[in-house]
Amino acid sequence: MTETNRTGRRNAKGLRPLLASGAAVLALAMSAGVATVPTPVVAQSYTFTNVAIEGNRRIEAGTILSYAGIARGQTVSGADLNDAFQRIQGSGLFESVEIVPQGSTLVIRVVEYPTINTIAIEGNRRIDDEDLLPIIDSQSRRVFSPTQAEADADAITDAYLQQGRIAARVQPRVIRRTENRVDLVFEVFEGGVTEIERIGFVGNDAYSDRRLRRVVQTKQAGLLRALIGSDTFIEDRIQFDRQLLQDFYSSRGYVDFRITGVNAELANERDAYFLTFNVEEGQQFAFGTVSVSSDLPEVDTDTFRGAVQARGGETYSPLRVERDIARLERLAIREGLDFVRVEPRVTRNDRALTLDVDYVLTRGPRIFVERIDIEGNTTTLDRVIRRQFNTVEGDPFNPREIREAAERIRALGFFSDAEVEAREGSSPQEVIVDVNVEEQPTGSISFGGSYSTSSGFGIAAGFSETNFLGRGQRLSFNIATGVDNQRYSFSFTEPALLGRDLSFGLGLSYAETNQDNSEYNTATGTFEPSLTFPISESTRLQVRYTLQYTDLSIPDESEVGGIVRAEAERGELYESSVGYTLSYDSRRNGLDPNSGVLLEFGQDFGGLGGDTTFIKTSARAVAQKLVMNEEVTLRATVEAGALNYDGDGSRVTDRYFLGSSRMRGFAPGGIGPREVGGPDDVDDALGGNYYAVARFEAEFPLGLPDEYGISGGVFYDVGNLWGLDNTDSATGDVLYEDGSFRHVVGVSLFWDTPLGPLRFNFSEAVRKESEDEEQNFELTISTQF
Repeated sequence: MTETNRTGRRNAKGLRPLLASGAAVLALAMSAGVATVPTPVVAQSYTFTNVAIEGNRRIEAGTILSYAGIARGQTVSGADLNDAFQRIQGSGLFESVEIVPQGSTLVIRVVEYPTINTIAIEGNRRIDDEDLLPIIDSQSRRVFSPTQAEADADAITDAYLQQGRIAARVQPRVIRRTENRVDLVFEVFEGGVTEIERIGFVGNDAYSDRRLRRVVQTKQAGLLRALIGSDTFIEDRIQFDRQLLQDFYSSRGYVDFRITGVNAELANERDAYFLTFNVEEGQQFAFGTVSVSSDLPEVDTDTFRGAVQARGGETYSPLRVERDIARLERLAIREGLDFVRVEPRVTRNDRALTLDVDYVLTRGPRIFVERIDIEGNTTTLDRVIRRQFNTVEGDPFNPREIREAAERIRALGFFSDAEVEAREGSSPQEVIVDVNVEEQPTGSISFGGSYSTSSGFGIAAGFSETNFLGRGQRLSFNIATGVDNQRYSFSFTEPALLGRDLSFGLGLSYAETNQDNSEYNTATGTFEPSLTFPISESTRLQVRYTLQYTDLSIPDESEVGGIVRAEAERGELYESSVGYTLSYDSRRNGLDPNSGVLLEFGQDFGGLGGDTTFIKTSARAVAQKLVMNEEVTLRATVEAGALNYDGDGSRVTDRYFLGSSRMRGFAPGGIGPREVGGPDDVDDALGGNYYAVARFEAEFPLGLPDEYGISGGVFYDVGNLWGLDNTDSATGDVLYEDGSFRHVVGVSLFWDTPLGPLRFNFSEAVRKESEDEEQNFELTISTQF
C-alpha cells in the first residue's frame, strides 16, 4: 500500500510498513539482558514492581495490561515477555509494539493504528460505489486495520470476478491526515471481461452441442458480446448449468445421466475461456408397468389407479412420477384417509429399457403442523405467502406438500430468496414450518419503441406492479402511440379473491385510430371485469362482463363507400355482453417437455342492455412439438370466429380483419369483403362476420453460432374471411362477400437481439383474389429500456 499526502505525492510506504513489528526491538532488548547472564544454560527471569505504558492515546492502559497478562511482582521469563508481545500485537489495535525491561520496571511502548477518516473507491466504472461500499467491513471513525483493508480489497475483487473480470485488481492505499487519521482509498483496476469463447460437450450422442447450449444459462460470446451479460465466466453459474443439464436429461428418460467433469481452460492471452462439459448420457428409459398397491384395508386401489396418468411405453420422467404422487395424496385426503403416504417403488429392466413403477400407499407417521412462521417479508402480507400452502395449522404434515408450497412461493416472483423448512415443534408429533423470504423489487417503469411495416414507428410507456401494496395483486398502466393510432390501457388482477383460487380481473382500455389503413376514424372504449378459476388440473374457465363504447366517424373530404357511411350514421353505440372462455393448456403441467397443446373456446352474448344484440363465438387450437433431437420446432395453429348480430347488423368496428397477426402475406384489411368502385371510386375493406385460419410453421437453426440468436423458419398460411349483414346501402360493388381461401407460403428470419426480438417475414401468395392487397415483406421489432 502506498502512503499518499494531501498534495498527492506518494512515498514507498505500504501497508506492511504500517505493521512495523516491535519484534526486532524486543529481540535486542532480550539479547542485551541475556548477555549479562554469566551462565548461558540458566534462563533469564524478571520480576517487575512497575509497568509503564507509553504512546497510547485512545486505548486505556488497563486494556493493554489485560492483553499483556503480566502482573506486578510476578516472576516472568523471556518467553513470557515474548508471549505478552504477541498478545498485544495480535489485538490488531497497534501499528507497532515494543516491550523493554528497565530494571524493576517493564516499559510497554505502543503506536496506535490511525482512525479512518473517510473511505473512497476510485477507478470503478462498471460497479457503483453504492454497490461496493456495503460489501466492505472497514468503516469511517473506526480503527484502521491493514488486515481488514486487504480483506476488503479481496471482497471488491470478488465482486468483479462475478462479472467475469478475472483481471480486476484492487489496491488499498492510505492518505495520512492530522491527529493520527487516515483516508482509506481502494484503487480499482477493472480490466476487461473474460468471455466464454466456446462451449463444448463431450460424450453427448442423443442431443447436439447446439441443443445443449440452449439449455445452459452460460452463453458463448457473439457479435453483440458487449450487450450480453451471460457470456462471461462465473463459477456459480457453471454450477447452475450442471443442474440444468441434469434436469434436462432426467425429464427425457436418461436416468443414468451424469456430468463427469467441467473443464474451463483459460486462453494464453487470459481474455477468453473454453468451457467443456464431459457427460455420460446413458440409455433412455420408458415407463414399464405402472401400478398401485396398498396393504391398508381401507384403500380401494382401483379408485387410486384411475388417478394415475403415467402410462406404459411413455418416456420416463421423474416429474410425471412426482405429479402422480401428489395427485394420489390429494385423492387420499378427499377419501378421508389421513396420514397416507405414496412411495414409488421403481423396478429397473435394463434389457427392455423400462422402469416399472408401483405406487405403494402406506400409513405415514402421525405428525401434525403446529404452526407456520413467516419472516423476512417487509412488504408482502403474511396471507399472500400463507395462501400458497394447502396446509394450515392442525393439518396432517405432508413433506411433499411443503416442498410444493415452497416452489409456489418462489414462483411468485416477489422474493429474491425463499427458504421453507420444517423443524420439530413443541412435541415429537408436531412440526413448525419456517418460511424465510427476502424481498425484491416488483414494480417497473418501461419506455419503449416499436416499428412495423404496416403501422410505422411508435412509442410506448408503461408502469406495472406485480405485488401491489404487498397484497400479491397485479396493476399495470400502458400508453402506446403510433403514427395513426393511440391506445391507453389499465388492468388490475386479484389472483386470490376471497382467499381462494379465484382470480378477479378488471380491464379498462381506450383506443383511437385516425384513418389507420382506412378513410374513417374510430374510437373504442372497453370496461371488462372477469373471474377466472380452475375446473381441473389443466383446464380453466373465465367468465366476464363487457361494456364497450364504439364511435365510427368519417372526416371531411374522405371518400368512403355507402356501406361504411351508413354504418357511421348510426353514431355512437354501446354494447353490453356477458361471456366465457374455456381453455385447456397441457403446458401447465409440463409432462411432455417436447410438446404442448392449447385449446380455447369462448362466446360472448350481447343484449344485456346496450344498443345491440349479438353472439360472438371464437375457437383456437395451438399445438407445438420439438423434433429432430429438439433442433426443429413445429407449430400449428387453427382458429375461427363467428359474429351473429340482430337488427341493423354488425359494423366495420365489430367485424374481423385478417392482418399479419392472424394471416401473413397480406396487409391489414388486405383480404375479405370490400366495397370498390362507385361514383367516388372507393376501395373500402369491410371485414367479415366469419373467419377461419390455419397457420403452419417450422423454426430451425441455420448453422450459425447460437450466441448470435439467429434462426430460420418456413411457414404456410391458409385463411378465409367472409360474411356481411347488410349491403343494400352500397354505392359500389361488394366483392368477396361469400369468401374464398387464400394461400401463402414464406420464409422467416428470427434474430433475438438484446434490444428486442426481430422477425423478418418474406412471403408470396400462391392463391389470392385480384383486389387483395399483399404485403410480401414484414419486419417487426419491439424493445423495452
